[in-house]
Amino acid sequence: MRYFLGVDVGTSSTKAVIADENAKILAQAKSQNYKVEMPHPMWAQQSADVWMKGFLEAAKKVVEDSNVKKIEAVCISGLYGGSGVPLDDHFEPLGPALIWMDKRATEETEWIKENVDIDKLFKITGNYVDPYFGFTKILWLKRHHPDWKKFNLLLSPKDYVIFKLTGEIATDYSSAGNIGGIFNLKKRIWSNEMLDIFGLPSHLFPERILPSNAIVGKLGTEFASLIGLESGTPVVCGGIDAAVATYAAGVEKTGQHVAMIGTSMCWGTIHDGKYLTPKMVNMPYVIDPDHHVYSFGGATTAGAIIEWFKREMASDKTLEELEAEAKKVPFGSEGVTVEPYFMGERAPIWNANLRGAIKGLTLSHTRAHVYRAFLESIANSLKLNVEVARKSGIPLNDEIFIVGGATNSKLWLEIISQTLGMKVKTLDSSLDAPIGDVKLAIKREM
Repeated sequence: MRYFLGVDVGTSSTKAVIADENAKILAQAKSQNYKVEMPHPMWAQQSADVWMKGFLEAAKKVVEDSNVKKIEAVCISGLYGGSGVPLDDHFEPLGPALIWMDKRATEETEWIKENVDIDKLFKITGNYVDPYFGFTKILWLKRHHPDWKKFNLLLSPKDYVIFKLTGEIATDYSSAGNIGGIFNLKKRIWSNEMLDIFGLPSHLFPERILPSNAIVGKLGTEFASLIGLESGTPVVCGGIDAAVATYAAGVEKTGQHVAMIGTSMCWGTIHDGKYLTPKMVNMPYVIDPDHHVYSFGGATTAGAIIEWFKREMASDKTLEELEAEAKKVPFGSEGVTVEPYFMGERAPIWNANLRGAIKGLTLSHTRAHVYRAFLESIANSLKLNVEVARKSGIPLNDEIFIVGGATNSKLWLEIISQTLGMKVKTLDSSLDAPIGDVKLAIKREM
């Protein structure tokens, strides 16, 4: 039997799984939770050492637990790293990455809207302009980072980990496309025209752009020893976690769609590129990237606001207890509604200035009403994404896969099904992207 290691470097933790050639899980592990730095309102950043520590912890543990001595290949996916981590000439970090949640690039976004042909931007890149996108965050760094002139390279979280493991510099098509603004979606290359418009040097971005199932390089001796694997083990490129999680659910045809609900919510589907809309984020898919476009929207804060609610309003309760109470509240939370925009909102709303709100409260409402309204707010965000996609012409099936932490909540799944009027399906495991990583490793290109 052949075995594969899939690792997802997430926003709050790293998850790893070892599975066989049929993607049957042998062992799984999770790193300790780590934090997102938020030094100012609407800022969100992470340091590269956080990702590396999380990767090593999860990978070492899963290898030990599995007792597997030989792995055929390792594949790594990761959070959308926004700007990417800036590296100097010695490939040492010059500061943190401004991750997907960061919304500080509002002035840069407005400058682009006023000075750049947005229709041309969309025609080349297939994407809109917003503080969510990596290219606006990079423009913020250009204006504000004291060591900007020392920037030699920008690497996404998983690409940084892969570089440390193999010494190879590369990225995949989904990660490149998710930067927006500077990636030519039709030609699947960096856009020199847009780089010139924004005054960004091309050397900041990996020259090698590979399919997500391509082998980048081989595991070096140092980290092989730390993890407990053989040096020379092939390392596969992987991709953006949401797209990889979508692949984990088996999406390979138009009409299939998946919502990954964890810290944020990412809903996505694939098509041949004929249904592009600026209301969605559009990038090459992790399988057959030359012909499949992955379009997604979502909610910037999903599980993050559930964690916020528990921490600030229900620290005396477990999530299981909160769910038991909320089950007694009817659908609609008896008029209580939540606007889940605690960090602005990305696709399809594209408004970084939105803020969260709880509305409709009366003296008869309880904490259970509010908690259920939080769950319903994410379901309503999901419904909006589905409606926007359908209006743009993207064909969608009347069933949806839900992956991620939300699958641990039966109530949440029931709310989603009722809100969308769709059958909800889940994976056998709450793991999502790591399973997709395994599948990519199995189908690796030599």
